Formats: sequence, C-alpha cells, structure tokens
Amino acid sequence: MTRSAPLLLDGASLSVADVLDVALRRRRVALSDAARARMQTTRDVVAGIVARNEVVYGVTTGFGKLSDVHIPPDQLAQLQVNLVRSHVAGVGPELPEPEVRAMMLLRANVMAKGYSGSRPDVPDLICAMLNAGLWPVVHEQGSVGASGDLSPLAELAVTLIGEGELHTRDGARRPAGEALSAAALAPLTLHPKEGISLINGTQAHTAIAALAVAEARTLWETAHAAGAMTLEALKGTPTAFDARIHDARGQEGQRDSAALLRALLADSPLRESHRDGDPRVQDAYALRCMPQVHGPVLDALRFAEGLIWRELNAATDNPLVFDNGEMLSGGNFHGQAVAMALDVLAIALTNLAVMAERRIDRLVHPDLNEGLPPFLSNGAGLNSGFMMAQVTAASLASECKVLAHPASVDTIPTDGSKEDVVPMAMGAAWKLRRIVGNVRNVLAIELMCAAQGLDCRRPLRSSAPIERVHEAIRRLVAPLAADRMLSPDIHAIAQAITRREFVAVERTVL
Repeated sequence: MTRSAPLLLDGASLSVADVLDVALRRRRVALSDAARARMQTTRDVVAGIVARNEVVYGVTTGFGKLSDVHIPPDQLAQLQVNLVRSHVAGVGPELPEPEVRAMMLLRANVMAKGYSGSRPDVPDLICAMLNAGLWPVVHEQGSVGASGDLSPLAELAVTLIGEGELHTRDGARRPAGEALSAAALAPLTLHPKEGISLINGTQAHTAIAALAVAEARTLWETAHAAGAMTLEALKGTPTAFDARIHDARGQEGQRDSAALLRALLADSPLRESHRDGDPRVQDAYALRCMPQVHGPVLDALRFAEGLIWRELNAATDNPLVFDNGEMLSGGNFHGQAVAMALDVLAIALTNLAVMAERRIDRLVHPDLNEGLPPFLSNGAGLNSGFMMAQVTAASLASECKVLAHPASVDTIPTDGSKEDVVPMAMGAAWKLRRIVGNVRNVLAIELMCAAQGLDCRRPLRSSAPIERVHEAIRRLVAPLAADRMLSPDIHAIAQAITRREFVAVERTVL
C-alpha cells in the first residue's frame, strides 16, 4: 500500500505513523471489508436485543446513574439522540485540527474493531468527513477520561446527526448540516446503541497522546544534537560517553543515549584541539550526565509509545458486543492507562527542558562558558546578546515543572458517584501538549546559542554531524553580530525542530 492509497481501518493495525498521515497530511481513509463484515455481525446482535425488548445497558436503558430506567421501544432512537446532545458540554479553547482529525480516525478505527454494535454507516461517515476536510468544533475542557472522553466525542457525534458546527477545508466554520450537504454527505439517523458507541471511549486524549509522543521522539533526538553542540562550544569532553561506562550500569536508554552522543561527536577536530593540557577533570552534570538523564527519557518514551499504540487499536466501548450474541458491561473506557503514560512522559520531557536550560546558562554565563564572550556577544555591555534568551528558557523550564504534576492521581466522583474514580486523562493530555511546545522552544534556544558558541570557536570545526546541524541553523538565522529581536529566530528554529531538521544521525537509536 502506498501513502497515496486510502488507509484501510481494520481496528487492529493502526500505528502512530498512520495517525500522523491522516492528522497532518490528510491521507484518505476507508473501512476495510473485513471490518465491515465484523461490524454487521455484532450489529445483528444489537438488533436482536431490541427486537426481543431485552433490558441491556446502553441499548434499552438510560445511562450512568439512570441505568435502571427501562426505555420503551418507540423511544430508543430518541434516547441515542438525547444522549449525544446532552453530553455536548465542553468549554475552553478548541482542539486544533490535527488533534480532532486524529480523534475522528481513532473513533472510526475502534468501531471497525467490531465490538461497538454499530452499523458500518457510522464509521463510513466519519471517514467521509475526514476525506472531505470536515472536522467538528471540539473543546479542550470538560472530560475526566471516564466513561471515556464523553464531551469531546459527543461534539463529534452531534455533527454526524447534522447538529453542531464543522470546520471546512476552505477555513470556514458552518452549521454541521449545511457543511455535510455541501460535501454531498447526509447526516445519520442514530439506531439503538450507536450514540453511546460514539461517545464511550478514550479517543480524544489518546489522539493528543499519539501526536505528542511522535514529537517527543523528535525532541529526544534533537536534544542530543543540541547538547553535543553545546559540549563542543564549551570545549567539553566526550569521555563520559564511553560505552564501557554505560555498559557497566546496564540501563538500556542510557546506553542508547551515550551511543547517539558518540556518533554525533565522532572525529571532531574541535575536540582534538583541547585534548592535551586542559586543566579540567570533569564537565558539569548538564554536559557529563546527558546519557544518565536523556536515557531514562528514552525509556519513558518507549513505555509511552507501546501503551499508546495498543490503545489506538483497543476496544473501549461499553457495553461490548460479541459475535456469539453476548453483551458485557465493563470499564474499558477508563483512561487511566494513557493518562499515566502521559504523566510519565510529561515528567520525562520536563527533565529534557531542565538539562537544556542549564546548558544554555553555561553557554551565556561569563564565569562558566570557558572563554566565550559574555552572553555570546562580542559587544557585551552595549549589546545584551543572548541574555534574555536564557531568561525565556528558564521561564519555560519552570512552567514545565508546574505542568509535570501528574493529573492521573487526581479524581472527583461524577455522575452521581456511579463514576467514582476517574483518571483526568484529558488534563494529562493537554498538559503534555504544552510541555512538548515548551521543550521545543527551549531546545530551539539552545541550538541558537550553541551555534553562536561554535562560531566563536572558528576556525576550528566540530564533527560532521554537528557541522550539519550548524549549517541547518545558519540557513534559518544569521549569527548575532549586534542585538536584534530574538523571538523570530527562536520561532524559526522551533518550527524546524518539528520538521526534524536537526536530527543529524538518523536511525542510530531505534
């Protein structure tokens, strides 16, 4: 299958790379034939329950605390519509388009798994909306992550019945019915269980998690390029990255971090220029202990990647419909798993920011920067150089520390205490998103300062990988000859980080 071909949803094989393709690059999607057949089987189970007027949660009863209320057959369709409407209660900023597209993709994929008891028509419409460039207005706040992301998913569900609002590919925001009609799409009439199947699940916070974990990998690799360049500018030693040191400890992430640093710094003439006669015995921790700090970040990242990948293909509905005719009520909608992974990743990435900010301080601090100009400015005094860039990095690192407080340990009972322990997964998700942005900007500042420091060491040159990173920076921003506004430079480098322009040693660490 080529990237230009539609991504076929089967409920089992969706990857983070697939999510990026659809969320960021607008790859087309469709339901696979096998998924369509599985869905029809479990849909027939639901139809049989309705025909027999059995009492089954979410099909012929109310919801949550109202689950003991039996709904007459002639009101079952209205029950699903009322459910969707009543759960649209989100507030705050809107989720950006890529996160909403990812959420739509994940919800369609969960239905494709075949445990929802919905008609194939439901994910078909979600796929058609994705292909047409339509995405609902979804608010950031209002979900506690159980019974799933109810409010965000309801904001998607309500547009499927022609209510609410949709953003369109041309940048407009239109009533959902009008936008669907313009795209030659018809709203759905919800059948029994389809409303609850649309809103029970972990797809809002997992969508944010999938996008965040992908960029976290880029940040981890970029942090090594930035740190290695700083080490070179400060005439540090790579001795602390010797494989024997890290093999002696045996921590996998640490060994891989040290290996990446060795690859980045191999055969550096700048290193050779001060190998002999340097009175220093050891570098500061922010330089010497990069593997011991960056390494655990990789361990955390691998943990989060695996857990999030599994959640992309998880059945998170309630109740679940099985092809043997049984419907079982459980709690797969509970977001604790992803919430904890998001909190772990928030703590890990905050440590990247802290280390990078300390390296920035050493680059600009006239008492610590090994003979570089004060604040990397040749006209220090008249010029302030990168003084405020370090202040900005300090501000961002400090904010990361506040945001790294875990959300997943908090809980407030909801739904009349029927939902008495909730994971606050959505809060964990948007906190991590902000941390990702902060770390990106801190690394942009370090790259900018380290490139200036390397300029000050000319005509000596660093290793081939670090010189490539330096050249990439200089294509974006000029050396700082005199004071200028630094915000545009930071922004330009931060955008390039997202494009992976400073990942100088590809595939060294898998």
